Amino acid sequence: MADLFGASDETPAAASGARPLADRLRPSKLAEVVGQEHLTGADGALTRMIASGSLGSLIFWGPPGTGKTTVARLLAGETDLAFEQISAIFSGVADLKKVFEAARLRHRNGRQTLLFVDEIHRFNRAQQDGFLPVMEDGTVILVGATTENPSFELNAALLSRARVLSFKSLEAESLALLLERAEETVGRPLPLDDEARAVLIRMADGDGRAILTLAEEVWRAAREGETFDADGLQRVVQRRAPVYDKGQDGHYNLISALHKAVRGSDPDAALYYLARMFDAGEAPLFLGRRLVRMAVEDIGLADPQALVVANAAKDAFDFLGSPEGELALAQACIYLATAPKSNAAYTAYKASMAAAQEHGSLLPPRHILNAPTKLMKSEGYGSGYQYDHDQPDAFSGQDYFPEAMGRRQFYDPPDRGFEREIRKRLDYWTKLRKERQAAAQEQGEPGED
Repeated sequence: MADLFGASDETPAAASGARPLADRLRPSKLAEVVGQEHLTGADGALTRMIASGSLGSLIFWGPPGTGKTTVARLLAGETDLAFEQISAIFSGVADLKKVFEAARLRHRNGRQTLLFVDEIHRFNRAQQDGFLPVMEDGTVILVGATTENPSFELNAALLSRARVLSFKSLEAESLALLLERAEETVGRPLPLDDEARAVLIRMADGDGRAILTLAEEVWRAAREGETFDADGLQRVVQRRAPVYDKGQDGHYNLISALHKAVRGSDPDAALYYLARMFDAGEAPLFLGRRLVRMAVEDIGLADPQALVVANAAKDAFDFLGSPEGELALAQACIYLATAPKSNAAYTAYKASMAAAQEHGSLLPPRHILNAPTKLMKSEGYGSGYQYDHDQPDAFSGQDYFPEAMGRRQFYDPPDRGFEREIRKRLDYWTKLRKERQAAAQEQGEPGED
């Protein structure tokens, strides 16, 4: 399916065939690509690469319908590279071998191949490793496309040999420009009033291919002289517009409301805001990540299972997909909202980070440092260290902070949830530490305050 959107040399008469509108609007050069100016504009990353005469392997990372496939085709055309395209969904090892052999033959004849691999993250680790030899010897310039985070889905060895370029969801202005170009190509305006036109842009949700497909549906459905309003548009295309623009205030307002409802232990309000975001078309994995964040920021060790539940819900959605997986996220939302709350771990981390930045040059006390050489041993490294497991209660009470800092307390658990038990342990260890450090001071051993 075509997926690049920009200017076209075709006249409306020439565009009257049965080819999909997205294909008819395919641009002929990078400068015509819409919505990715940071890559294809006059000062874009790809424009600079082409101007330098040196193109390396690339990973295109971004949402569907943002132009990854067509940009790859245009790159091959503007650098005089042979273009080969495969999809990781439909290709296996045998297909890769054929592509590599054809590329080697071209390479021996003096021409490189730009190999575009769609959905490259679908290849397993061993298959991804198969690209390394042909990348290293210059047989192919690999351009992989993925909608998933390359850091998690692609081999480190592959990533180290390729530059990752991010494709952005198309802004409303870019989508509006595509509609104008579509109208020029088709030769007539879209039969929509201003409000319906704005709703159509929101329905596309940043996907250029989607808005052109929707526009085709509108043209097909409209009778002679008919103009659709927003309600009529939704009846025709059978698709709801997102309730808010995910890049604007509505997105941030609702996620803030969800977070505060969970923090405030109100599961009903939290579910309401979660449902509103699902209904608005919010990416469920974004919500999964936010729930994981709530588990560590607002619950922490008051209920150590909160993080387990939130992470499991995120993985369950990833496994089940939508809409079935949404129930797992709703279940996690209820669990987090009803769990005991504590930000003690969160505030302890922030306080320890501030201390690390202030005292980052201090060495740990010598008695807890290893002494791998005779010189270090003669300097007192490791001298006097007490192995806690050999001490009564498996606790020596020695100090571990740098001597110039003295003891600090960052973690102060409240007396609720599981942290009530942690508080008891800490209070007991504080008592033992005082007793054993007092004994150590009498003997002049390491661990003195």
